[in-house]
Amino acid sequence: MKKTVLYICLLLFCAPLLLNAQRPAPDTAKAEGKLLEIISAERLNVITVDSLHKYFSLAGKAHVKQEKTDFYADSMVLNEIDNSLEAFGNIHINDADSVHTYSQYLKYLGKEKKAFLKKKVKLTDGKGELTTDELEYDVTTKVGTYLKGGKLVNKKSVLTSKEGYYYGDTRDVYFKQKVVLIDPEYKVVTDTLQYNINTEIATFTSPTIIYSDSGRRTIKTRQGYFDMKNKKGILNKRSVVEDSTYTFTADDMAVDDSTKLGEFRGNAVYRGKDTAQGFDMIANNIKTDRKKDIMLATEQPILIIKQGKDSIFVSADTFYTARLTDLEKVRKVPVVRLDSSIKKIQPVDSTSNTDSSRNKYFEAYYHVRIFSDSLQTVCDSMFYSLSDSVFRLFKKPVVWAKENQITGDTIYLFVKDKKPERLLVYENAMAINKVDSTLQDFYNQVKGTTLNAWFEDGKIHSMRVKGNAENIYYGQDEKNRFIGVNKSSSDIINVLFDKGKPSRISFLSHFDGILYPMHQVDHNTLRLRGFNWLNAIRPKSKFDILSPN
Repeated sequence: MKKTVLYICLLLFCAPLLLNAQRPAPDTAKAEGKLLEIISAERLNVITVDSLHKYFSLAGKAHVKQEKTDFYADSMVLNEIDNSLEAFGNIHINDADSVHTYSQYLKYLGKEKKAFLKKKVKLTDGKGELTTDELEYDVTTKVGTYLKGGKLVNKKSVLTSKEGYYYGDTRDVYFKQKVVLIDPEYKVVTDTLQYNINTEIATFTSPTIIYSDSGRRTIKTRQGYFDMKNKKGILNKRSVVEDSTYTFTADDMAVDDSTKLGEFRGNAVYRGKDTAQGFDMIANNIKTDRKKDIMLATEQPILIIKQGKDSIFVSADTFYTARLTDLEKVRKVPVVRLDSSIKKIQPVDSTSNTDSSRNKYFEAYYHVRIFSDSLQTVCDSMFYSLSDSVFRLFKKPVVWAKENQITGDTIYLFVKDKKPERLLVYENAMAINKVDSTLQDFYNQVKGTTLNAWFEDGKIHSMRVKGNAENIYYGQDEKNRFIGVNKSSSDIINVLFDKGKPSRISFLSHFDGILYPMHQVDHNTLRLRGFNWLNAIRPKSKFDILSPN
């Protein structure tokens, strides 16, 4: 008993020397790996259980080191045999001055170099700060794991999840289960997310929703990444972008919220939410500028213009759309509209249009094809405005309405509620009507410098041709028997239609004509100059507009 008391007194007296000296290495058979080295403490106790078990109890600013890792705590118990450490109160692990971990309780296995921390756990690498209630940290791999909920704060971004895996070498954190990322401009909700503290890039590998613009815009994706610092993202696996006015879907997306630019590839579908007066766009490549409200569609694009309950389908090599008011700032746009009560064209001030959904124009280039139930069109290029619903068709345009074909150098097609309302043809205007589908060679024809046609319920009601007007007309009686064919000319020719077919023709000024008996005419040669029946290139269905001209 006296020897034991003497030993403790000597130990306390020599504590300053002992606490600053390296602990003698035990038998290597008892412990593997680098030994935990006592650096300092205010008090030190050595507890010997038997010849094989010895413990060191440190209290007051305890400091222990293993290679480049320093351990600090209010108190510690060091097991010499298994090279382990248990610490209590204000714990701090400094791992090579790169990763710092704090908690109120620590169990450390020196052999495996694994730390188990509890109560107010905090891990930081100088940029991000991870907090949780329980954390396992591997000093060798610099991997921290929590399984009972945690939070990472990196600058202004906050990430929470049920599970998390921190990788100190790469500064990556893998979040799993009920993951939420909140940034000043974004909120991300997912089940699995990888986040890099240095680059601030979030990578998604499961169904994810990204909210932006104060929740007014959402992105739904299953795979991709988003750079929170630079506001750029690449999204895959049929992602969806949605706001109050449209929905955008594509196999692959590239979005840049800093410039408001975007690119959508692979079955890209833009769908406007205005079902009465709006448009949809389908293409394999669509580029957008949200700041200027611009869209450029290529690679088999299709424009679907919504008109009432039905739609008009348009295909071309390229579509370009933007705000009409922006176009009018750089060039004059001859917007026209028919006042049917006085049969005159009145200008429309599109800038006064307060409906932003109608402040749109479309330009289509090369191989333009249009299909609706009552009308079909092909031309080389097209201009269309939602504000006045007028198609301006350029370079060899052809318009079909039932059995009527109309051609000219330039055609203005006025549309209302999906159906044609009026046609205005400039230069080399010609209208051809197939008299009977079973009679291949009988065609009513009229041509002139300009042509105006009016429609009722999608069918031609009347037509006026001006300027050296010429006409070939097959007359029929009440029983639809042919009575002859009339070839005539006049300054102005008016044609009335019944059920889409010419029923009455009148001539104004300088009339000249002749009526031929049916059997005295070679019907194959009875054609006006420029006659060309183009039914072979006529779109037969909305699917047919995808085929080349």
